[in-house]
Amino acid sequence: MKKRLLAALMAGAMALSMTACGGSSSGSDDSNAASGSDSAKAGSYKVGVVQLVQHVALDAATQGFQDKLTELVEADGGKVEFDVQNASGESANCSTIVNGFVSAGDDLIMANATAALQAAQAATSDIPVLGTSVTDYGTALGISDWTGKTGTNISGTTDLAPLDGQADMLKELFPDAKNVGLLYCSAEPNSKYQIDTIKPLLEAQGYTCTEFAFTDSNDVASVAQNAASGSDVIYIPTDNTAASCTEAIANVVIPAKVPVIAGEQGICSGCGVATLSIDYNELGQATGEMAYEILVKGANPGDMEVQAAPTFTKMYNKANCEKLGITIPDDYTAIEG
Repeated sequence: MKKRLLAALMAGAMALSMTACGGSSSGSDDSNAASGSDSAKAGSYKVGVVQLVQHVALDAATQGFQDKLTELVEADGGKVEFDVQNASGESANCSTIVNGFVSAGDDLIMANATAALQAAQAATSDIPVLGTSVTDYGTALGISDWTGKTGTNISGTTDLAPLDGQADMLKELFPDAKNVGLLYCSAEPNSKYQIDTIKPLLEAQGYTCTEFAFTDSNDVASVAQNAASGSDVIYIPTDNTAASCTEAIANVVIPAKVPVIAGEQGICSGCGVATLSIDYNELGQATGEMAYEILVKGANPGDMEVQAAPTFTKMYNKANCEKLGITIPDDYTAIEG
């Protein structure tokens, strides 16, 4: 009896030992699987994108942002879902869109253009926000002592081209002009910022400058007509309303034989003759890289310097130059399309 009991106990002990060994092997597999999962730095993210209005420059920035962030996150084994919404040029729509992103608990908000960034600033102080296609962050966010960082949940990229370079371009192409019309939307604070900056630069070069401000797309044509009537050359800054109304402006300035120096490529391709412009897709990609640093690496937007475009290119609209009989120097690049 004792022998049978001892044999049974030994058999039980062996079974327990085998079970423990089997459990250890299974646990090791689970640990390796978990370790493999942890080795992928990126997770799954939902990003809301609010774009003020549809036009070539902003579209390119949004696309560049999506492409670069997707590339970086997927390379780390993660995935990103975008909710891209367009405000159709209405600031109120920006607020509605951004509030929806906040309610949905999005991981990051990308605000394309100044009004979109202002809406995001008003909607959340917790969710990271990145702006793009914003000219001056101090003006857009109401920061008087601008240092390059917000110290809040916001950072991003700026599309401000060298305004002194644009003034020099106007002088290079039209040295004999006397009157320069400054055409912009009064509802866009960053447009006013550019006008206030470039006006004294042009006046220092001997031009007489007159501002022609429209309030929205409804009076673009009439204000452009006034500008064309009183100007030898017109300057248009990076202005979203102007960018969405280039056909209406072109229908005025081309018949009037008044050339337009534009603040960016999209406006130039629609109604201008030349620009010192950035690549907006490239700007969006830089914003995507910043988003990756925030989402995957835990960077704090408030500690991140607002980044400027890395390159600027002297470009010209061949078709409009031919219509106006303007000869462009060889160091300018023709706008394609």
